[in-house]
Amino acid sequence: MLTLALVLTAALNVNAQLLYKISGNGLEKPSYIIGTYHLAPVSFTDSIPGLKEALNAAEQEYGELDMSDMMSAENTQKMQAAMMLPEGQTLDKLLTEEQMTRLNGMMKTLMGMDMTNPMIAQQLGKMTPKALTLQMSLLMYLKKNPNFNPMQSFDSYFQEVMAGAGKPVKGFETVDFQVNVLLKGTPMERQVENLMCMVDNQEWQEMMVDKIVSAFFSQDMKAIEAAFDEKLNNSCDDTPEERDRLIYNRNANWLKVMPQIMKEKSTFFAVGAGHLVGEKGVLAGLKKAGYTVEGVK
Repeated sequence: MLTLALVLTAALNVNAQLLYKISGNGLEKPSYIIGTYHLAPVSFTDSIPGLKEALNAAEQEYGELDMSDMMSAENTQKMQAAMMLPEGQTLDKLLTEEQMTRLNGMMKTLMGMDMTNPMIAQQLGKMTPKALTLQMSLLMYLKKNPNFNPMQSFDSYFQEVMAGAGKPVKGFETVDFQVNVLLKGTPMERQVENLMCMVDNQEWQEMMVDKIVSAFFSQDMKAIEAAFDEKLNNSCDDTPEERDRLIYNRNANWLKVMPQIMKEKSTFFAVGAGHLVGEKGVLAGLKKAGYTVEGVK
């Protein structure tokens, strides 16, 4: 499912390994790349072999996005605006009465409240279907992992460490790019379909999240890849075009600029680990470009 693909983009690992060293092909100093999972607790960094040494050795950090840039008032406003329906539009006008009943059933299960509550309708009823789908995904995870603190970002940890050491922190992408690709890139009709796919397949979604979480923390590459490729074999599955937009096109963009970045400075890259896997993944792309890519033990 497309929603699952978004989660998996931040969850996959390869060769039972999260952290890799990139060397050779004319590099004077090695660089490093780690696959992240945005719902992992920061404490999990203690379980990644060689991480502190890699952060110390690297001269700069590149993430998908400069997280501090994302927190500016202007960009926060952009993201919030992209998550809201046009003025005067509400979800109950987009969805049929029967779809709203199904959505309310799921919300009741996750939150104990639904859109019949005026406060909930005010807060969530003006969200785009895509934004609400992401919100429900987070609530689904938090229900099973109540101790997770969403204010402590696994991805932000690496940038905070590097910035704290006085090292530059940069991003492959801008907030505008991510807003357009991740929040605005899906037609409204497809957004509604994806939302209802989550509503109608809640047990399957929860099972897949459990598989992903378990495999990530045990660094079980085969189980994660299997989850990534698991499908419902209906219109809920992401299309090749959707996967290209969310993952593969972005991988290709990053691979174009990584050689010059690494040539100039030893770099610590931190990206959603789903971007690392497969023939179109960043690791395979680096190897095809002539670099030696090996797991850090």
